[in-house]
Amino acid sequence: MLFLDEAPEYERRVLDALRQPLESGELVLHRSAGTAAHPARFQLVLAANPCPCGKATGKGVDCICTPTMRRRYLARMSGPLLDRVDIQLQVERVSLADFGQPAAEEDTATIAARVQAARERQLGRLLPFGMETNAQVPGRVLRGALRLGAPTTRILDHALERGVLTARGYDRVLRLAWTLADLALREVPEADDIGLALNLRQAAVAA
Repeated sequence: MLFLDEAPEYERRVLDALRQPLESGELVLHRSAGTAAHPARFQLVLAANPCPCGKATGKGVDCICTPTMRRRYLARMSGPLLDRVDIQLQVERVSLADFGQPAAEEDTATIAARVQAARERQLGRLLPFGMETNAQVPGRVLRGALRLGAPTTRILDHALERGVLTARGYDRVLRLAWTLADLALREVPEADDIGLALNLRQAAVAA
């Protein structure tokens, strides 16, 4: 896993250099003496403040940034890079009241068992295709042998038609929906899984 904290503080060209290995799982280096390809399949996690001062959360009354400053700050993460980020979430500031709430989180062992069961379901389904995880499934298989019924993908199809999603984003939502179904021990994704996967992809933008 590659975690980049304060992602907009990196130069845009550095962030955009991640696009090709994210897509292909390979890092290709071009030099005068030739070209070399190295395996580079990884999970990318980006964290960013909502603005340069970091205070544009909630009503944003304490933020000292102008709208132009905010746009320039977030624009350092290009559209093509964000198109390769499957889950985009806005996390609200922790309030004082949150510290007094009883812990309701699942323990690590419970989560690990559910993830392991999901990975086993993926392996059983994808082994005939020579793959192990949903992240490896190409679009031709998602929209071919693993194609879902039109009623299930209706909301996704409409998003593509309206230009809300790119073709790459369409396939990425499908992969995430399959993962959500695996975690819930369902044989195939349902319309709710598609909707949730689409929501998770657009949550930060909508907020």
